[in-house]
Amino acid sequence: MKITISDVNKYVGEEVRIGAWLANKRSSGKIAFLQLRDGTGFIQGVVVKAEVDEDVFQKAKSITQETSLYVTGVVREDERSPFGYELTVTNVEVIHEAVDYPITPKEHGTEFLMDHRHLWLRSKRQHAVMKIRNEIIRATYEFFNDHGFVKVDPPILTGSAPEGTTELFATKYFDEDAYLSQSGQLYMEAAAMALGKVFSFGPTFRAEKSKTRRHLIEFWMIEPEMAFTEHEESLKVQEEYVSHIVQSVLKNCQLELKTLGRDTSKLENIKAPFPRISYDEAIEFLHEKGFDDIKWGDDFGAPHETAIAESYDKPVFITNYPKGIKPFYMQPAPDRDDVVLCADLIAPEGYGEIIGGSERIHDYDLLKQQLEAHGLTSGAYEWYLELRKYGSVPHSGFGLGLERTVAWISGVEHVRETIPFPRLLNRLYP
Repeated sequence: MKITISDVNKYVGEEVRIGAWLANKRSSGKIAFLQLRDGTGFIQGVVVKAEVDEDVFQKAKSITQETSLYVTGVVREDERSPFGYELTVTNVEVIHEAVDYPITPKEHGTEFLMDHRHLWLRSKRQHAVMKIRNEIIRATYEFFNDHGFVKVDPPILTGSAPEGTTELFATKYFDEDAYLSQSGQLYMEAAAMALGKVFSFGPTFRAEKSKTRRHLIEFWMIEPEMAFTEHEESLKVQEEYVSHIVQSVLKNCQLELKTLGRDTSKLENIKAPFPRISYDEAIEFLHEKGFDDIKWGDDFGAPHETAIAESYDKPVFITNYPKGIKPFYMQPAPDRDDVVLCADLIAPEGYGEIIGGSERIHDYDLLKQQLEAHGLTSGAYEWYLELRKYGSVPHSGFGLGLERTVAWISGVEHVRETIPFPRLLNRLYP
């Protein structure tokens, strides 16, 4: 019977056939240990010389790394295995022999591994990160579907920029200027006026010349938008959503978290509600911590966010940023005109901002005034302004960066490991 590694628990004591690749092996004169992978998981195959034909044993001893195989064997429970099972091998069939596989069990430099990203994905560590990414995506759809949201797909090619044109990739759309989307938010606002509560999940692009461990040129965003929803209500959705994806990973990815050496005790506490401090309080806190360089009106950098996050064991909201450092569409606070109704959610352990969100301006005249103040007077925003013309309502939304969230939950240091094929400042290959 042909099965996958992930299903071996259903076939204990039975002989099965698995299509796999040889991740690694070791052998002695009488026994060979084959580390097998099939995409669904990893399992050890044990080949005992006295229990198989001589040609099977010799084949097992000589198989090269990443050779593809059909392996037949009996499933056994094994408490010593992280997976809990192993395979007592009875036969090995080579499908395709791999020769001189470049990523060996020795240490390799980051650039080498990135040049071979198409192969590095096969490693146990990268497999674990991708499985956690997949679980976060699955849990995202589960959360928003269960809470009455409708999935909407905004365009990737746009004629305008929600956050200014300085960090956009420009292209030609026949004889017009166009840009790769840096956010689907403006379109999601239109969708919310039609469908109430919506969310998108798709690629976004930032032409930002940054080399930090938190930045990618192409990354994926989850962007919900909610009609008839004020800022405080949006914050509750955000913390419930983040709590849901963390607890889902804890429930369904224990083996992957163990593979990565993740301290899961730090994740077990991630449950709503989350603490929140105002921007004003954050500035005061940073001054107390010796950050004399930052003044009111400045945006926070990675060291500032990390210092704030270290005071909490959960993600923390920083609310009500100065109007001058936030995009044109954010609703001013009702009691002061120098700050807006927004929040950034800062992850613990130095992973930085994972969510940015706000209540959106819903007054036509105010939005028009803001567009003019930001020099965005072209007709490209006319449709966006029209949303405030025909039955405008208070509405709020946010965007969660998938890769930073994967990095935080899985505990990996750099976001380049959290996307299958990262696009970095100097990397467009493979």
